Amino acid sequence: MPDIPLLDNINQVIINPIIGFMIALAVVWFLYGLFIFLAGLDSEDKRKEGQKHMIWGTIGLFIMISVFGIMQVVCTTVGCN
Repeated sequence: MPDIPLLDNINQVIINPIIGFMIALAVVWFLYGLFIFLAGLDSEDKRKEGQKHMIWGTIGLFIMISVFGIMQVVCTTVGCN
């Protein structure tokens, strides 16, 4: 299948950096939740808040890695590098 330069450029310049940024945000959100959890071990509310942040960080990380995989499959199918 022929390479499509426009799709290559869109993928490399726009989509991949956005996905990388969102992965970084999910990791930071998880680490923030971990910090809240560990800092508030004596408080039930702080532990629950930390757990909630860690769960949503993990979900966000899973979603963004899945999006990255889907984009790789689409690019391979369509013919971008």
